[in-house]
Amino acid sequence: MDARQQSQEKKAAAIAAAQTVESGMVIGLGTGSTAAFLVEEIGRRVTEEKLRIIAMATSEKTADHARRLKIPLATFAERTDIDLTIDGADEVVPGPLHLIKGHGGALLREKIVASASKRMFVIVDESKIVAKLGTTMTVPVEVVPFGWESTRKRLENLGAKTLVRMGENGAPFITDGGHLILDCDFGPLENPKETAHHLDHVVGAVEHGLFLGFALKAFVGGPLGVRVLEKT
Repeated sequence: MDARQQSQEKKAAAIAAAQTVESGMVIGLGTGSTAAFLVEEIGRRVTEEKLRIIAMATSEKTADHARRLKIPLATFAERTDIDLTIDGADEVVPGPLHLIKGHGGALLREKIVASASKRMFVIVDESKIVAKLGTTMTVPVEVVPFGWESTRKRLENLGAKTLVRMGENGAPFITDGGHLILDCDFGPLENPKETAHHLDHVVGAVEHGLFLGFALKAFVGGPLGVRVLEKT
């Protein structure tokens, strides 16, 4: 798939999911290239259709994008319950709708927002659909900088091959929370719940990119349009 076609499929999925947003909702806005199309469409609806919503952004980048489009934003100090979060994903397993997320660098805030949401919808192109998590993507793990080398060793003891996420400036990527990301290659995961359980108990790890049991629907853009997968 060429980049232009992939971009069109991402945009189609984002626009389709944006139509589920109704006035009066508190909406979680995701981070990443597909979520950016969602923010654009929500911004259009706010301006042209007078859609009345309040948004919670999963990253500073998304928040800046929303402000430029005059989308009203709130913080958790103002709103603790979110009606619907719409976000992208790096991999999606049909059926349980298990996800790998975090290659956009915002996995901690994305999981906090998803956890506070009544519903979560995912927007992806066809290339993100896999039979097993870890088939095409690594599992991002956000870690505190202090003692990260020790944390890395713990992750490798779980069977991961690890790489420090690097930024565009050639230095280690720093998240909005001031943390590092270690991209962990476990290979295709036979039991993602077991892997998530182990990652939940790694000292020094703040959060990981296995999103299990969060998504209820996935809007999947493809060459024939958008199909909707529901959690089963």
